[in-house]
Amino acid sequence: MLYRMLHLAAAILAVVALADVRAVITPLGSVGQDEIARLKAMGPDAMPHLARIYATSSEDDRATIAWIMYGIGTKSPEARAVLLQDVHTKNEKLRLQVQWALGRVSDDTEIVDVLYDIMRNDSSALFRDKAACALAYDQIHLTEKQKVLLYRKLIDALADPKPQVRGIALQALQIHTGQTKGFHPTGPEEERRNSIERWKLWLAEYERNL
Repeated sequence: MLYRMLHLAAAILAVVALADVRAVITPLGSVGQDEIARLKAMGPDAMPHLARIYATSSEDDRATIAWIMYGIGTKSPEARAVLLQDVHTKNEKLRLQVQWALGRVSDDTEIVDVLYDIMRNDSSALFRDKAACALAYDQIHLTEKQKVLLYRKLIDALADPKPQVRGIALQALQIHTGQTKGFHPTGPEEERRNSIERWKLWLAEYERNL
């Protein structure tokens, strides 16, 4: 009985409160790796509170909170939901932090779809480039089967009419696989087509081996 009471008391003490999270990140401008480590130590219960604070903050503060979420790297549907609301914001600082953070708080291919669309179709070369960076480095919770979809999309982007998109798609593939298959973003069209076919054969083999 005493053990159960002590266990219950420990569980109650372990509950993370909104005030606990707010105390760690106040003032926001002073948050560094030590504060992020403290938030990580609180466990996944800290993330919904961060999302709640994010939703009622200014754009500049939201950019900082998105950076904090990135640093924590814990899956959170609440964080994912609030970040998605800003994924097309015109605020450059906020937009970039959101693009980078999304893959570190989620494990679904919808986020891959969103970032891929930005990489190929956004009017800003900067946002396209940073979306590719997010696809290359920040999809940390995807399963190997989910990565097949990511690789397939990046391979498709090698045929994009924009040389920049072809280049950043190749960079993302190279970061993931260590390979280029001889693809050159500004090379002759026939050579690019042949390289894309080699990528597709590689992906088929990769998928068969899962």
